[in-house]
Amino acid sequence: MYIDRLDSNRLTIKAPAKLNLFLEVLNKRPDGFHNINSLFQAVSLFDQLTFTVSDKPGVTIELVAKADLTVGEDNLISRAYTIMRDEFDLSRGLHVRLDKHIPIAAGLGGGSADGAATLLACNTLFDLGLTQDQISQLALKIGSDLPFFFSAGQAMIGGRGEKVKTTHLPTDYHLVLVKPALEVSTAEAYALLKRDLTKPNDQYTLPPCRDVKSLVEALRLTGNDFEDVLGAFCPELGQIRDMLLNAGAVLARLSGSGPTVFGLFEGAPETGQKVKLNGGNWQLFAVKPITWPDRVV
Repeated sequence: MYIDRLDSNRLTIKAPAKLNLFLEVLNKRPDGFHNINSLFQAVSLFDQLTFTVSDKPGVTIELVAKADLTVGEDNLISRAYTIMRDEFDLSRGLHVRLDKHIPIAAGLGGGSADGAATLLACNTLFDLGLTQDQISQLALKIGSDLPFFFSAGQAMIGGRGEKVKTTHLPTDYHLVLVKPALEVSTAEAYALLKRDLTKPNDQYTLPPCRDVKSLVEALRLTGNDFEDVLGAFCPELGQIRDMLLNAGAVLARLSGSGPTVFGLFEGAPETGQKVKLNGGNWQLFAVKPITWPDRVV
């Protein structure tokens, strides 16, 4: 995440979307969550959040978005602030201006990124002094994807999301994201999976990848466990994947629990225009993978 401290009571955070370059859903845990094995990659599609300290405890959200969106009461920004308020007895609140660009319920982690940004803002503006491990533990109370956003932007993810291992993989490629006109919640996607997954150790180990070619070869040995079940539910996903491949993508697959499909291109993304010319009622984004030199906490 990119942080710009404006003054002692105000800061702006650019919170990125993430892709699952591959995703294996493993066994169901006693706590009801599933273990996963996944490669997360941050990309250059951002929500921008401006946080201003207010005198009264509580959070207000000013939403700026092109689409006709509303902020539900159980949004992750409010949940993140509430956890910090209750944990640290905060006497002041936050006003949040959310400039929303990451599609919701898209498999891109937009809500998680906003929640993680709120935790980071509280830690900074209220001088809480939390370490990465401490803030990641609090993040798990909100959602499984959140700890990733305190990494350097590229990581292998295990457990339910709490195991974050930084990777150093090539990023000199382009991506086109295609989000069809439907929303899939994570809970709905897991309900569709309907499998008794009992092999926590039978999982893919990503080899060292020196260049994009070797990364693509490694990713081709993997997949996304949601792809088949969501493809049966929404055949349009297969159409999008085929169109990305026909436009020159060397790899195309579902991200997260969907429904966004990404295409990985070795060349410059004028390919995004080719896809757009043939597109249906879809949102398209031409992005790049991004990382940070240091952790954000």
